[in-house]
Amino acid sequence: MFASLSLVAAVVAADRPKESDFYRLERCATPPGVVLEVGGILPLDADRLMVCTRRGEVWTITNPWSKEPKFLLSLDGLQEPLGLLAPDGVSKGIYVGQRGELSRMFDDEPADGRIDRVETVCDDWDISGNYHEYTFGPARDANGDLWITLNRPFGLGPFGEKDWRGWGVRITPDGKAHYEVAGLRSPCGVGASPDGEIFYSDNQGEWCATSKLAAIHPGEFHGHPWGIASCRRPESRVESPADANDQIPNGLLMPEAAKRIRNFTLPAVWFPYDKVGRSASGFVWDTTGGKLGAFDGQIFIGDQYSAEVLRVDLEKVDGHWQGAVFPFRAGCGCGIVRVAWLPDGSLALGETNRGWASRGEHPQGLERLVWTGKTPFEILHMRLIPGGFRLEFTEPVDAATAGDPKSYEMISYTYEHHEPYGSAEMDTKPCPITKATVASDGKSVELAVDGMREVYVHELHARGVRNARGEPLLHEAAYYTVNRIAR
Repeated sequence: MFASLSLVAAVVAADRPKESDFYRLERCATPPGVVLEVGGILPLDADRLMVCTRRGEVWTITNPWSKEPKFLLSLDGLQEPLGLLAPDGVSKGIYVGQRGELSRMFDDEPADGRIDRVETVCDDWDISGNYHEYTFGPARDANGDLWITLNRPFGLGPFGEKDWRGWGVRITPDGKAHYEVAGLRSPCGVGASPDGEIFYSDNQGEWCATSKLAAIHPGEFHGHPWGIASCRRPESRVESPADANDQIPNGLLMPEAAKRIRNFTLPAVWFPYDKVGRSASGFVWDTTGGKLGAFDGQIFIGDQYSAEVLRVDLEKVDGHWQGAVFPFRAGCGCGIVRVAWLPDGSLALGETNRGWASRGEHPQGLERLVWTGKTPFEILHMRLIPGGFRLEFTEPVDAATAGDPKSYEMISYTYEHHEPYGSAEMDTKPCPITKATVASDGKSVELAVDGMREVYVHELHARGVRNARGEPLLHEAAYYTVNRIAR
C-alpha cells in the first residue's frame, strides 16, 4: 500500500511543471583568457551587445548566443565600471559609471568597434580608496537627468571617511552633481520606470533588514545612517534624520521607525530573506509587449547570491508604491548583477561572484533567459482591495479549489530597523482568509483577509489552487508589502 502511494507521488512530482519548461537559459561561450565579470550590459543591435566588466574592460560581442561568438576588446583601463547607458543612441556617447566618476565613451570610427575617447561627465564626489566604494548606474529620469547610487564603504579607507557615501546623486546635463537622497547601503541596482521615475535596489545588512526595492525622490532618508553627516553640507537636499551626534533610533519595528525617524522612506517591496533571494541587484521593467510571456509591465530583478530572476508586480495605493514579489526563474550559472532587454525580447543576465559569493556552477559570465512560448500557471497580479486581496491568474482556475479558503494560507510580519546585520521576521501573526470568491471570468479570485496591517509583509501560499486541468501553480507563494491599506 505505502509503496504504491510513494510510486504515485513520484509520478505526480515528475509530471509537475518546471521553470525550465517555460524559460530556458542560454550561456554565452567565453573565449580562453576572457574573464567576463559583467558589471553592465548595452545591446547594440540584433547581433551585437556591449558589456563592461569589473576588471575595467569593455567588450563588444558579436553573435553572443552562437557556438563561437566573436569578442572584441573595445576599451580597457576603466575603474570597476558597474553600468552602461546610451539613452540617445550610441553615436551620442555611452555613459559608464566608474568608481570615481561618471564618464561618457565615444566610438568615432564605428567600423572598428573600438572606443576612441572617454570624457569625464562628473567627478564631484570623493573616494577614500575603500574597496567597497562602488558607483552604480547611471539611469535617466523623465527630465533627462542621470542618476547614480554610491555604495557605503566597509571599514576605513586609506584616505579617511569621505562625504556622500550611501547617497543617490542626480547629475544634470551640465555635469553638476545634486545630492538628493541619503540612507542607502549597497544600492546595486538603479533604473528608471517607463514613466522615468527612478528606483533602486538595496542589499540586506546593517540598518537594512532585508533586500528591498524603492522609488527615490529628493529629500528622502532610506534608513542607513552612514553618510548622514553630509546632510550638514550646503549641497545636501536632505534634512538630517539624526540627532546632534549623527545618531538615529536603534531597534524600532518598521511601523514605529517610519513614524519617529525624520524623512524615513519605506521601500515599495521587501524581499524576504532566502524566500526570494538574498541580494537584490539590477532590474528592468517588462516593456517587450509580451515577448517574455504574460508579465508585461512588471519588473524582473536579479539576485547576486541566489543566481535567480525574481518578478515584482507594483501598484500605487494612497500615493505609495507597494506590491508583490514572486519567484520566477532559478538555476542561473552565477549570481546576477545586471539585466538588460535584448532586441528579440529575451533577457540578458550579467553575472559575477567575485566578492559576492553566489550559487551557480560558474564564477562569472553572460546568459540570457528565453521564453519557450508556453505560459505557466501563475499568480499574475496580487492587488490590494478593501478587506483583502484580488488575485489574477495567467489562466482560468478550477472554481472548487480556488473558491475554497482552505486552499490559501497567509501570515504577516515586519522587520526591526537596527544596527545588527539583517533582521528576523518580527511580530509574525496569521491572517485568516475567511472567504474566496471566484470571478465570472474564472481568472481572478477575491480573498477576504482578517488582520491585515500597514508596514507589514503579507506572505501568501496558494498550495491548494488548481487550474482547469487540475494542475498546481508553478509558484504558489507571493510576498506583498503593505505600506497603505486600501480603504
